[in-house]
Amino acid sequence: MMDSQTGCLILDVREEDEYNSGHIPGAVLFPVGTIDQSTAQQLIPDQDTVLLVYCRSGNRSKTAASALADLGYTQVYEFGGIIDWPYDIES
Repeated sequence: MMDSQTGCLILDVREEDEYNSGHIPGAVLFPVGTIDQSTAQQLIPDQDTVLLVYCRSGNRSKTAASALADLGYTQVYEFGGIIDWPYDIES
């Protein structure tokens, strides 16, 4: 999906120190605890943007995906945790 979708946004919803220690290439840091109407609108102005959401193990990404859907985002896909990511990461 990351390769075939143009305009998709990969959201890493972990904390900054976790993100800095390694993240999926192209991912944008958006800690789950900071997600609200204002921060979401600033980062993602188009509510129809394809959002691919992950964290470390999948718990926070589920919370974040639900919060984004509740805020009106229409294409939110939670795909678990980076611990299951089989590809390269960057720091």
